[in-house]
Amino acid sequence: MTCPKERKKQVYTGSSSAILSRKMEESSSLSGESKCASVCSNEQAHLHPKASQIKKPVILPDSDIDGLLECPVCSKAMFPPIQQCPSGHTLCSACKANVNNRCPICRKEIGNIRCLALEKLAVSLHLPCAFHSLGCEEMFPYYSKLQHEAQCVYRPYNCPHPGSDCPFKGDIPSLLSHLRENHKVDLQTGYTFNHRYVKQDPCSVDNVSWTLTLFSCFGHYFCLHFEAFLLGTEPVYMAFLRFMGEELEARKFAYCLEVGGNGRKITWHGVPRSIRTHHRTVRDSHDGLIVQRSLALYFSGGDRKELKLRVTGRIWREI
Repeated sequence: MTCPKERKKQVYTGSSSAILSRKMEESSSLSGESKCASVCSNEQAHLHPKASQIKKPVILPDSDIDGLLECPVCSKAMFPPIQQCPSGHTLCSACKANVNNRCPICRKEIGNIRCLALEKLAVSLHLPCAFHSLGCEEMFPYYSKLQHEAQCVYRPYNCPHPGSDCPFKGDIPSLLSHLRENHKVDLQTGYTFNHRYVKQDPCSVDNVSWTLTLFSCFGHYFCLHFEAFLLGTEPVYMAFLRFMGEELEARKFAYCLEVGGNGRKITWHGVPRSIRTHHRTVRDSHDGLIVQRSLALYFSGGDRKELKLRVTGRIWREI
């Protein structure tokens, strides 16, 4: 039996209603071809029983259907109630007020028309995660896709540098290159460290004193933060570690920090936080080694007019 050749993908333009109508017509015209394709596939499966188990249907994220469900105003996925103008153009309900109840395409008054056909279509869809290109292979019903993407382990990381609200996002290799090239952050190898922090005017703390160092050990990367900020009205210094990866992976490690001088020392034992957690959240939760200014100056010795703190530490993998 000879099967018809695979039809080329059609690209549609126009309103959502018109596109849906054309897709339904095409579906009817292809019914005969689908039966033939089914017979062909059955014959191939009989000859090659493993072939039918290997091939799986996939809905690509850049397909026409996926584009139909994108709001033309905010470019986000549309959810019920999906609004529709008299010409059939659609947009999400959140953007309706932003365009003064006027269709952004034909400028007609939108009114209170819902596109029920598009809402029903969305219920029937299974789409890949938006981060499939970064490694996520999961497929989800349309209405639960966004919920997954908000917690997907493959979603890009925000830049962990504390000195500014850097807008950069990317995977771990991209973050490493960005931190070293754009923020001039040092990368050191090893699970132990010994750092000296010097501040010429320890009485001036204005929430902008940050230091970041990267460490590579156990096949992963860690960020060592040292920050100066006001705790109430008292200037304090804080050191803590963050893990460049997910929270579950971070819990497999532990670290200790030690600072001291003049025969005294303070030791902190903790678990590194993931860089998914903002550095301000870690700081404000006091999850790290905190030294008050008066004690830090005592550790520094001398005339106590210059801060000289030596922070040592170690990272290890928990069994």
